[in-house]
Amino acid sequence: MSVKPVQAEVTGASSSSQELKIEGVYDGNEGYGYNFITTHKDDGSEFTMTFQKITDAVLKEFDLDAELFVNQKFEVTYTVVTVVTKDENGFDDETEVYTITHLKAL
Repeated sequence: MSVKPVQAEVTGASSSSQELKIEGVYDGNEGYGYNFITTHKDDGSEFTMTFQKITDAVLKEFDLDAELFVNQKFEVTYTVVTVVTKDENGFDDETEVYTITHLKAL
């Protein structure tokens, strides 16, 4: 049995024009993104927010690929871009990509 690769065609991208911010504790890089533990403002429950990308300037200042910053609290400034692709059946598939644009150690 062979597995056929999924073909996807990028048809567009849209982004939020504003930068968003959270405060969170860095929980490490799992290979698929940079994880920060933060809390919901409405009920105080914790959740993990994953950022798939980081700007080169931020990574140069804070090497999040090293273990040095794990468990450190940051103010994270980020943007969200929605990438629209077509799957093998021609249907739109939307993926949100979160990018860290600035970090401030707290």
